[in-house]
Amino acid sequence: MNLISGIKLYIEKMCSESGPGMKIILLDKDTTSIISMAFSQSDMLQREVYLFERIDSGRSNERLKYLKCIVFIRPTKQNIQLLANELRNPKYSAYFIYFSNIIPRTDIKYLAECDESESVREVKELYADYLCVNPNLFSLNISNCMTRLNWLPDALTRSVQGITSVLLSLKLNPVIRYRAGSQASQLLAKLVYDQTTKESTLFDFRSNADGTAPPLLLILDRRDDPVTPLLHQWTYQAMVHELLTIRNNRVDLSERANVPKDFRELVLSGDQDDFYGKNMYANYGEIGSTIKQLMEEFQRKAHDQKKVESIADMKNFIETYPQFKKMSGTVQKHLCVIGELSTLTNKRNLFEVSELEQEIACKAEHSAQLQRIKKLIADERISIDDAIKLVALYALRYERHANCDTSGLLQIIKTRGGRTQIVPSLIEYAGTHVRQGDLFNMVRITDAVKLTRNLIKGLKGVENVFTQHTPLLKETLEDVFKGRELDPIYPAINSELVPFRRPPQEVVVFIVGGVTYEEALSVHQLNNAGYKVILGGTTIHNSESFINEVLMATDGVQFKHTKSMVRYCSSDNL
Repeated sequence: MNLISGIKLYIEKMCSESGPGMKIILLDKDTTSIISMAFSQSDMLQREVYLFERIDSGRSNERLKYLKCIVFIRPTKQNIQLLANELRNPKYSAYFIYFSNIIPRTDIKYLAECDESESVREVKELYADYLCVNPNLFSLNISNCMTRLNWLPDALTRSVQGITSVLLSLKLNPVIRYRAGSQASQLLAKLVYDQTTKESTLFDFRSNADGTAPPLLLILDRRDDPVTPLLHQWTYQAMVHELLTIRNNRVDLSERANVPKDFRELVLSGDQDDFYGKNMYANYGEIGSTIKQLMEEFQRKAHDQKKVESIADMKNFIETYPQFKKMSGTVQKHLCVIGELSTLTNKRNLFEVSELEQEIACKAEHSAQLQRIKKLIADERISIDDAIKLVALYALRYERHANCDTSGLLQIIKTRGGRTQIVPSLIEYAGTHVRQGDLFNMVRITDAVKLTRNLIKGLKGVENVFTQHTPLLKETLEDVFKGRELDPIYPAINSELVPFRRPPQEVVVFIVGGVTYEEALSVHQLNNAGYKVILGGTTIHNSESFINEVLMATDGVQFKHTKSMVRYCSSDNL
C-alpha cells in the first residue's frame, strides 16, 4: 500500500505504451501537480517526454507532427471540451489519452466523433486522481470544503472522485464506515458507496474466501479533533508546514530575508530527496545534530578538523568551502530550511508557547493554566496568532468548566488588536455539542479500557514535554486493529460485508475538513509496527489554514453555543 509507487507505475505505463520516440505530455492544472509530486522533470526526460503543455492555458497553434502526444487529464466537462477541440484540429502525429478517473461512456463517444483524422491510438482510465504527499498520505488540495457547516457541492464531488480513485489504484473494495452524527461524513460515505456499487465491475477485486476481513474505508470528521491542527509541531515535515507552509511538496522562501537566490523555492519530497525521506519524522533537535554529523563527516574527508557548534557556524562554513558546497547541495538546502525554523522558533518564543499548548491539550489543571495563559498572551513578544491559539485551546478544553474565563482572555486579545471572532467560530465548529470520542481524556469510570490506558500513560511519564499530545486518530486506529466494536460510533454503510469478527488488514482513513502531518506521523508509526494504513483528507492543514477553514465553514451561521462570547463574534454570526 504505497501511493507514490502506484502513481509512478501509472506514469511509467503512459510513457511506455506510447512507444519510443520524442513525446509531449498535455496536462491540466490538477494532473500537473499529481505528476510533479511523483516524478521530477529529469525523470520525465529520461522517458523521452521533452515538452509539457497545459490543455487549459494559452498554447501555440504550431503543428509538431514529429511528436507523439500523451494526454493525462481529469475527466471534467471543461477538459473533455478542450480535448474535443484539440482532436478536431490535431497538432501531433498520435494521441495516447489517459483519464485520471472514471469517464462516462457518452464522453468517450463524443471524443470519438471529434477524432475525424483518427489520430487517437489509446484511451484508458488510470486511477491517479489524488496528490500523493508521502507513501501513506494523500491530499485533494481542497482548502475549504464547507459553507454554513454543510458540504460545498464541488468539494463533495471532488472528494468522492478522489476516494474512488485511491480505492481503485490500491485495488480495494472496502467496508465503508463513517462517524455517526456527522452529516458531512455520512453523505460522503453514501456517495462513495453509490459509486462503488454503480461501478461494481471495476471493484470486483479479490474475494475474502480465506476468511480474512475485507479492507476498511473509515470516513472521519475534522470537527471531532480540532486540537491537533492548532498545536505547534516539532517533527521536521510538520514543523516546516506549520512555520513555512508546504504546497505540493514545495516551500516558498522568496519573502524571507537572507535566503540565497538558489533556495527561494525548495522541493521537499521524501521520494526525490534521501535526506528528507530519512528525516521527515525526526524531531527538531535530531535534525540539527544529523546535519552537523554530515558536515563533520565531510570535514574529515577534507582533513579539516574545524568544529561546527552552531547553525551560524554551519552557514559560514558552507559559504567558504567550495568543495563541500559541491558535495552537499542537499545539506545546504536543509540547512537553509532549519536556519529559518531556528530563527522563527526563537523570535516567537515557541518553546515556551508550545509547552503550554501541550499542557492544555493533555492535562486538566484549570487555575494554573489560566494564570499562565493570561501572562503569556499579554506579553508583546508572543505573536498575536500564537496568543489566539492558546485561547482557542483553553476554550475548547474548558468550555463546560464552572470557572471558564474565555471572555476574559478574549478581552486581552481584543486590546492587542487580535481577531477575537476566531474562538467563538471554533466553538461553533467543534465544541462539545459536536464532538464525539475522547478528545481530552475525560473518561467515565465505566470505560475500563480507556481508564487503564490513561493510567498507564500517567505512570510512564512524559518523554518530551513538546510531544505529549497524541492525535485522536491514533487511538481510533488502535481500536480498529484490536478488533474492538466500532458499530455505534462508526456504523457501516454496506453492512452486508460486516459479519467478519476479525479486524481489517488494510485501512484507508479519509478526514473531511483536512488532515495534519502529526496524524501522518501516527500512521507512519502504525505502518512501521506492521499495520497497513493510508491516510488522506480534503487538504493538509497547518494552524493558519485550519483557522481559515473554520472561519469559512461558519461564515453566515447563527451562533447558538457561544452566548457568553457574543461581543467577540463577527456580525455575520449574530
